[in-house]
Amino acid sequence: MARHRSAHRGLRPRAARGRPPPGPAQSRAARPRRTPVTGPEGTPAAPAPVVLAATENGRRLAADLAAHLGTEARQGKPRDVIAEAWPQASALVLVMATGAAVRLIAPHLSDKRTDPAVVCVDDIGRFAISLCGGHEGGANALATRIAGHLRATPVVTTASEAADLPSLGSLGERFGVRAEGDLAAVGGHLLSGGKVRVERELAWPLGPVPAPITEDPAAPQLRITDRVAPQTGPTVYYRPPSLVLGIGSSRGVTAAEVGDLIDLALADAGLSPLSVHTAATVDLKADETGINEAAFARGLSIVHLTPDTLAAIEVPNPSEVVRGAVGTPSVAEASALHLGGELLVAKRRSAMATVAIARRPMRGRLALVSLGPGSEDLTVPRAAAELAAAEVVIGYGPYVDQAARWTSRGAVLERFGLGQEVARAERAVELARSGRAVALVGSGDVGIYAMASPTLELAGADIDVAVVPGVTAALASSALLGAPFGHDHCYISLSDLMTPWERIEARVEAAAQADLAIAFYNPRSAGRDWQLGRAREILLRHRDAETPVGIVRDAERPDQEITVTTLGGLDVASVQMTTLVLVGTSRTRTIAGRMVTPRGYRTGTI
Repeated sequence: MARHRSAHRGLRPRAARGRPPPGPAQSRAARPRRTPVTGPEGTPAAPAPVVLAATENGRRLAADLAAHLGTEARQGKPRDVIAEAWPQASALVLVMATGAAVRLIAPHLSDKRTDPAVVCVDDIGRFAISLCGGHEGGANALATRIAGHLRATPVVTTASEAADLPSLGSLGERFGVRAEGDLAAVGGHLLSGGKVRVERELAWPLGPVPAPITEDPAAPQLRITDRVAPQTGPTVYYRPPSLVLGIGSSRGVTAAEVGDLIDLALADAGLSPLSVHTAATVDLKADETGINEAAFARGLSIVHLTPDTLAAIEVPNPSEVVRGAVGTPSVAEASALHLGGELLVAKRRSAMATVAIARRPMRGRLALVSLGPGSEDLTVPRAAAELAAAEVVIGYGPYVDQAARWTSRGAVLERFGLGQEVARAERAVELARSGRAVALVGSGDVGIYAMASPTLELAGADIDVAVVPGVTAALASSALLGAPFGHDHCYISLSDLMTPWERIEARVEAAAQADLAIAFYNPRSAGRDWQLGRAREILLRHRDAETPVGIVRDAERPDQEITVTTLGGLDVASVQMTTLVLVGTSRTRTIAGRMVTPRGYRTGTI
């Protein structure tokens, strides 16, 4: 029998403090989008940053950065390239001295809400400096991403970053929410420790608010709404992607006519263009240039629906003339209602176009987040990103404590005890249905003997659900032992609290007969001390007593303990509740102290 202890220390990423992994530069939500989600003639979904350099040394680095960012480095005089790219670029990456970069962009700077993000990188790639466009996270995120690629130092000097506060402009980005209004004034109030009032006219996920919340009507406010209303005091408006445009037209309609009708319908209804999620029309209009160009100019994707789909939707203003022309009594209203839940603006007409506006049903978000086996560096980046965006984090107390390192300021942590699994699931679904962004956490993989199953039994189609996979306890234990799962294997829980023992015993018998490697979860506890011994007896009827067995206690945690023994030598009394028992197959061998189940490549058999 071989046994050893290993003190395990998790590695904490430098980005830390619950931030999601750096990603591409984000568009500035407070200004019109520079490019649409999709456009006519296969227009790209979003522009890549413009990358250019001033020196030969810098050009080699620029080529590397351009490849990383999915574009090509621009050639030509930097002054000319910047002048050409500035009106449409989402971001500029300038590989040159900071002074030169500042002089080159100075003539073009006009408004922080419309200027592209600009990041400056020195010729040898030591620093990635966020120059402008960082007030809403664009340049800051891009600088952080570039620094990660180059193993360089990101230089971010915005006040919110210095205070470790998320930008108000980036709040809600993960959920498609876009910000406008008094970002600087309210952000400054936050930095000085002030309180804010949160007004949720629409219950839409926003993310954790990084400030104390008050009911004081005089306090600056964060307002989640798709409506345009008179401002009373400093306000940041968060525009959820709640609106859908339905568009119909006669053949040959101009983009100007369609665009004017869209803008007029939104303005007259007091609705924000920033809240328009998408446009829709009948598929017979897929090649209608006027509709496509009007949507393209407003950064909207278009969904095309069949006449039969539209004809099945009840509308307040059907038209037999329209039915005769395209096979459905409604295009604009039916298209909007197909994707939305409430008709806000009934069909409006111009000479050759129609537009209707509907509001999509409220969509809360529930993320079922796997934390992995215990070590921080085995928590996947997607889990960290979901936790950073969560308004409420729910789970068994120790798991919530484990997850707290990834959460953002303002997140609410709700801890539950053992045996409260159903209460946890009910609470998570309840909060998601109220429009919150909720993360329900579990160790290992949340879908393996954990909370995903009971929660998904309760969650309906009225909320968005994301299941984040994780490193299971069995996989972590397998890796620590070597490769015991090199061939077919299975997981079996020996807990009979929710499964009759007769059924568990039949599964053990079947796995033993099939010569599967087995991971035994919940092998033994103070109140269940005989089941593992019984499983061992069953296995010994089918496998040699020398079959390798691995015992891993507290995998990837500070008190981790690993034992490699045999089926005959297994000391059942040494196994605890936090232990996993991995039993090899008839072909599993112990090689240099490691369990190995052959895959068969050396012999040519599988």
